[in-house]
Formats: sequence, structure tokens, C-alpha cells
Amino acid sequence: MEPPKPPDMFDREREWSALSRFIASGQPNATLGVVSGRRRQGKTFLLEALCEAAGGLYIAAEQASEAESLRSFASAVGDFAASSLPIAFNDWRQAIDALLAVGAERETPIVIDEFPYLVKASPQLPSIVQAALAPRRAEFTASRSRLLLCGSAMSFMGSLLSGTAPLRGRAGIELVVPTLDFRLAAEFWGIDDPRLAFKINSVVGGTPAYRRQFTADDAPASLDDFDAWMLRHPLNPASPLFREARYLLSEEPGIRDPGLYHSVLAAVTAGNTTSGGVAGYVGRKASDVAHPLHVLEDAGLLRREPDAFRKNRTLYRVNEPLIAFHQAVLRPSWTEWELGRQPERLWARAQSRFTSQVMGPRFEQICREWAQHHADEEVFGGFADRVASGTVNDPANRTTHEVDIAVFTVDDDGGETLLAIGEAKLNETMGRPHLERLEHIRDLLANRYDVTHTKLALFSGSGFSDSLSAVPDREDLILIGLADLYGGGEGA
Repeated sequence: MEPPKPPDMFDREREWSALSRFIASGQPNATLGVVSGRRRQGKTFLLEALCEAAGGLYIAAEQASEAESLRSFASAVGDFAASSLPIAFNDWRQAIDALLAVGAERETPIVIDEFPYLVKASPQLPSIVQAALAPRRAEFTASRSRLLLCGSAMSFMGSLLSGTAPLRGRAGIELVVPTLDFRLAAEFWGIDDPRLAFKINSVVGGTPAYRRQFTADDAPASLDDFDAWMLRHPLNPASPLFREARYLLSEEPGIRDPGLYHSVLAAVTAGNTTSGGVAGYVGRKASDVAHPLHVLEDAGLLRREPDAFRKNRTLYRVNEPLIAFHQAVLRPSWTEWELGRQPERLWARAQSRFTSQVMGPRFEQICREWAQHHADEEVFGGFADRVASGTVNDPANRTTHEVDIAVFTVDDDGGETLLAIGEAKLNETMGRPHLERLEHIRDLLANRYDVTHTKLALFSGSGFSDSLSAVPDREDLILIGLADLYGGGEGA
């Protein structure tokens, strides 16, 4: 029976159910699970609550020597078992065997949080866990421990079960705890105004801790309070949010040259979305930025997307809004911000960068997320299997056209049908010229797709002109505003 989710836990129904099934799977032997996710997403809160609900053992690893970590583990096991005698472990083999012994009588969740800290001091630990879970070991078959390894270093956690890693094939669950999507984030912040919800999301995304711990539940009271809130928190050198983006980067173990990685992130934030564009921005060869791009992708700070119409072209996007905000707003004037002098003047000077490099790309991404996860099938005339952005060649005019949103569905034979193409403008009132541009792009795509039923979608954060209302009623035109994106419109 699934233990009840704590009433103070927001959302996370999927994660709670998955973990509850894992710890009560009925398996007669010990099982292994891996839980990962970027920092501040609530993994610790989730796993501590799971152990409390199911009578499990939660151990938080620290950055320490092997000997100190073994003492901490021995103390935790002794306290959990209510041992009257002191417990000591000479090595990790003894410690892992003791954790398996904890589950000798019943299915017992055992969480090792921040597992990467232990492996940094004891690189052999994954192999020891593998050996302990060998099917023919007596300790393994006599135990019903549900061992959960958790960590925030995404590149490391992703490698635990990959390739020839010792634990490959051992895990019964591999759970990634994601950030809250833009609608859930608005609900979590308690914001009903779509424009205010969007502006907050453009800065802090959907990371729960940025409201609870980092701002002490201080949410903007209204749009008029937004600038003051920015000066109270993200732009305030005394606020934990101020340096958080730098910590997110420095905490990744694969990063050896922080300056280069900051430059790569700045390049992508500035709109250089291809590897060649990034290389040109940072003044390096394309081969020199390939590794940083790969590491940042593994760390969850960048995401790589194939071009919707050119499969051999890859686009890079900043995956964490706070990173884009730091690169566009704080980093160019970092010393002045740190000194805390005239923050209102600095914020006024940064408004254009905030709008073009932070809010604009974030609006486009939210429109793609809406099309992928929130729009009813009737909106596009089919299920959105793939949503991407891309470029379309225009040979006659010797140019290319950017398409912000392209919606595809997969046919029964495995082919793709282009359901819709769209344009997203945050601060433009969209009118007939935007519609005519999409019509032209659709005509260009007619030689590759059957566009008979391809719809044209205009996404605007500033409304639509009267010229669009003069357009004859047509089934292929979709108009989506901020209220629609946040669930207040007919297409949501």
C-alpha cells in the first residue's frame, strides 16, 4: 500500500508514486535505485519524507574523508538499529553489508543522499555496491533493503548506470526529479497574473527552493512590485539568489576551467545557438568548445535540440533561467552589482538585455512547452509528438526564416506530419505581416511536407492587432496569448 504523500509536499505525485512502488515492490532480495536532479528541486525533502513514511534510514553524505564518512555511516546505522554497542566500519564493504542487513526483516528504504561526495573520496564505492548486490551473495538474498543513491551532480549521476559502469543493469528505478513546469511554478508561487508569473519564471524558472529557502516566501504582490522584488532578491548581493548561478556551475565536478564555461553560457544566452556560433563568440575553435558544451549538457545547464527542419543542425539553449539571467544581467556589471551601488540605475541599464536575452527566449520556450504538454489535440488537429524550432531555406530570396514553433505528429508508418508552424513575440502586437510571413514559410515547406492541413499559430505576449480580426474566419489560424498559455484560454 502506497504511504500517503505529506500534505506540505507540493505536486510530485509521479515521483512519490514511483518511489512508493519501488520500496514496496515485493522483491525477495535487496534492490537498487538511483535518484537525481539539479540542486534545489526538493529531492532531499522527497526522500526524507519517504523514509519517515516507510520507516526507512536516510543518510546525508558530506564532503569528507573516507574515514570520517565511515564513522558517520556507522553512527547512523547504530542509531537506526538502536544498538546498545558502538558500531564501527573498517571499509565500505562492511558499511554496505550493514545497510543490506538493515532490511533483513522487511522492505526498508535506505537513502544515501549526495552519493557523489562519497565517490569522490572513495572511487571504488560503485564497484563495492555492485559486488554487494551480486545475485548469489547470501547477504543480498537475505535482505529486502531498498537502497536509493541520490545526487545533484547530473553528469556524475547520469554516468552511474551508463556504458560499462559497475552499476549498469542493477537499478530497479532511475528517477530524475525535474523542475516544476511554468504552470506549476505559477501555482507554487501563488501568482494568478499570467504576465507576472511569466516574468518571475524568466528569472527563477521552476526551482522550488528559490521561493521557500532563497526568498523566504517573498513573492511579488503585483506587477508594480516586480522591480522592487528584483532589487530585494536576485539583484541584491546579500540574497542567496545573487550568487546561485555561479554556484550551480562551480558545483559540477567535470568543470575545470570556469571562465571558459561562463563564456560558453554567455554565448548561448546572447543568441549563439550553434557550436560554430559559440566558438566564434568565445574566440576558440569549434573543437575547443565541443567538450564544454557536452559537459554543460550533461549537467543540465544547457540542452541540445535538433533543428526542426535540418536534422544535421543542432541548436543549444540555456536550460536554467537563472543562468541566462546571470549571464545577461549580472555578469556584464558583476563588480558594480557586488558593491551594491545604485542598483536601480544598473537595473534600468540592463532592461534591454533582460527583455531580449532572458524574457524573449524564455517566452519562446514556454510556447513550445505549451504546444507539447498543455494544448488540447483539437488545437493543432493531432497529438504533438515533437515540438521544436528550426530554420527554413528561402532560395528565391537567398535567405532563411526562423520558425519558433514547429509541431509534428508521428504517422502510423513512422513518418511525420507537420501539424503547425508558429511565431512567438513577447513584446509585439502581432498582425497581418506576422501571419503573411507564416503563410510564406508554409508555402516553402510544401515541397517537403503535405501542408494542406498545417495550421499557423501566432503566440503573443502583447496581444493582436485589429487587422487580424479582419481576417476571414479560418480554421488554420491559431492565436495564443499569455492567458491561454497559463490555462485561461480555450486552447489550454
